[in-house]
Amino acid sequence: MKKEHGMGNEHGLKNEHGFSYETDDDIRIHDLNDLDYEMQQKAWGSQAEKMPDGRRQKTGTAGKEAYRPGRRKTGRKQTPESRITIKNRRRRKRRAVFSVCVCLLMLTAVAGCVVLAMENRHLHEEVQVAMAYVDEVNSITTYTEEEVQKMTADAAAEAAEKSSMEKEKEILDDIRTRMESGDGTAPMLRAIYKNELVVADDGRYYFFPIVDTLKRHSYQADYFQMNEDEILEYWVDGNVVSKKGIDVSRYQGDINWKKVAADGIEYAFIRLGIRGASEGKLAMDAEYEDNIEGALKNDIEVGVYFFTQALTKEEAVEEAEFVLEHLEGYDVTYPVVLDVEEVTTKDPRTEDMTKQERTDVCIAFCERIKAAGYTPMIYGNLKTFLLMVDMEQLEEYEKWFAFYQTPLYFPYEFSIWQYTSTGSVDGIKGDVDMNVSMKDWNHG
Repeated sequence: MKKEHGMGNEHGLKNEHGFSYETDDDIRIHDLNDLDYEMQQKAWGSQAEKMPDGRRQKTGTAGKEAYRPGRRKTGRKQTPESRITIKNRRRRKRRAVFSVCVCLLMLTAVAGCVVLAMENRHLHEEVQVAMAYVDEVNSITTYTEEEVQKMTADAAAEAAEKSSMEKEKEILDDIRTRMESGDGTAPMLRAIYKNELVVADDGRYYFFPIVDTLKRHSYQADYFQMNEDEILEYWVDGNVVSKKGIDVSRYQGDINWKKVAADGIEYAFIRLGIRGASEGKLAMDAEYEDNIEGALKNDIEVGVYFFTQALTKEEAVEEAEFVLEHLEGYDVTYPVVLDVEEVTTKDPRTEDMTKQERTDVCIAFCERIKAAGYTPMIYGNLKTFLLMVDMEQLEEYEKWFAFYQTPLYFPYEFSIWQYTSTGSVDGIKGDVDMNVSMKDWNHG
């Protein structure tokens, strides 16, 4: 290689042993000479190790140097490696790096295969689960809306039939029990028709739906308890809040009111008088004065009642005036009552009265009593309040309800319950009507 433009190696090129040459070709020629020399040395050394006389010839550097032809000495320090050796080393390094990279790629590929295999297995499991769900769904029977409605109706009918059969059995068992115990037909019907009021009259039974237009009482049926003396009491929060009372007339004869008071009677309704059922004349009760005076003398509070047979509002007012006349001079703190009952005598004068006419009589009497400053009240039983009068027109007046069975069988508002006609009180001979009052009338 020649120098151009003053550039190049000042001392020429060098081979791996540090010798200088003009061109690359000179270096290649010299390296080939070295290779030839080395081969000859190996051949010579193997043949010359032994001399004809059996002695081993010494070989060394000096001999080798004397043999190598064309070797030029420059006097410079020799280098251990040639450029070809350097290139070979670099090539080997590159191959090593390449091999490492290939190995890493292979490891990465293997790792990827493992990950893919795991994912594939997971996907396979999910597919299996999905297929199982599909199989399950396919095994479920589906129905149209019409089929569902029919199935629902059939199920409801079956349940109703079953319930009806159970209810029928319950009713029949209850009827048998009541018949064996001696109860009448009316109590059985009342137990069965719980949402209606059953009234028996002249061999017939009337059913009245319980309506929401009438005021209801707030009493709890189980709060009414009969004590050991067969006295009905009303209990609230462990205390008796009711009042024990009686109602009397001439049928009780002479009464020892001192003994009556000692027996715990707190109030008494005294019959003041009646109107005759046939002729319609007004009459005082024969024991009225003795009874009201005897009760008041023994600190028993009193109210009075009048048995009506009025046909018109005018006769009702006449009855009220008669009562007021005979109340003068007495401290009456309990209500003044109109007794509205059906009489059992032959051909009573009130036999053909309508429901409205009886209602008008009640209103006329109560209004006159209220105007006089007393508390008016209407006495009656189930037949009175459901068949004979219109309760909606009489709601503002107090009610005294007669019913001789327990539990209580009347949903509408009332203040006093006459619960028996066969009570027993010291100081009175024979039976007497017993009452429980949920109001303390003397204290409002």
